[in-house]
Amino acid sequence: MSLVPSCFFLAGAYFRKKRPDEAFPYGHRRAVLVGFLCGAVVLFGFGVFIFVDSVIKLIAAEHPTIQTVEIFGKYIWLGWLMVAALVYSVIPPISFGRMKVPLASELHDKALHVSAQINKGDCLSGIAGVAGIVGISYGFWWADSIAAGFISIEIVRDGYINLRNSVAQLMNKRPSDIESQKEDPAIDTLQQALERVDWIARARVRLREDGDVLSGEVFIEPPDDRNLLDRMAEARNLAMSIDWRLHDVSMVPVRSVDQARICGHNDLSLSGQ
Repeated sequence: MSLVPSCFFLAGAYFRKKRPDEAFPYGHRRAVLVGFLCGAVVLFGFGVFIFVDSVIKLIAAEHPTIQTVEIFGKYIWLGWLMVAALVYSVIPPISFGRMKVPLASELHDKALHVSAQINKGDCLSGIAGVAGIVGISYGFWWADSIAAGFISIEIVRDGYINLRNSVAQLMNKRPSDIESQKEDPAIDTLQQALERVDWIARARVRLREDGDVLSGEVFIEPPDDRNLLDRMAEARNLAMSIDWRLHDVSMVPVRSVDQARICGHNDLSLSGQ
């Protein structure tokens, strides 16, 4: 299961480079969001599976039996070998997860970020396995299920947050930050920069996530119609210089932004423009 988000990240990285065509005039960059959704489903399902499995074992009161094995003429409890294997198995997820997180933030790639969280889940499940085996060695048959149940709650929480965010972004919700899940400051930064331009009376920005980039519209209220095309080109160049993620932003001149109905914070839908 831990390979699935990584596979979707690679698939999204491949498809987002494809050029627009007649069937997909806006390109394929939203494939990253599809990969984000699929990875979030896997993460959420992974946590639910661990939780349900631990509850079933507790209800059934299963007493796990761990045998001893003979190695080089000596009998060793198999549990200690299992602990060593589990400790070794959590090293790659820790390493890969720590490498992916800063890259996901730099590339603004949520599919890669959820892949890092799957690595975190692998690490936590391995730690739960170690705790369970150590508990069994002291006669606590329920230790494995209890440890897995507690850790699964954290995995389910991460999965639910990412699943909710992925669906919201596919429905064109305001862009959100990868780490904090809070509103992305790019909209406010762009609007404030535009309103500092001397020939722009007021501006309103509406953006959405298109995979790893942001696209949308900027509604600009100029004081007059002089050199309007040149002014729009200047505004667009300013927008492109603020954040590399601003990919396809249309500059829309309007007589008054008050003629538009404002929906939420800095979000806008046209009426009668």
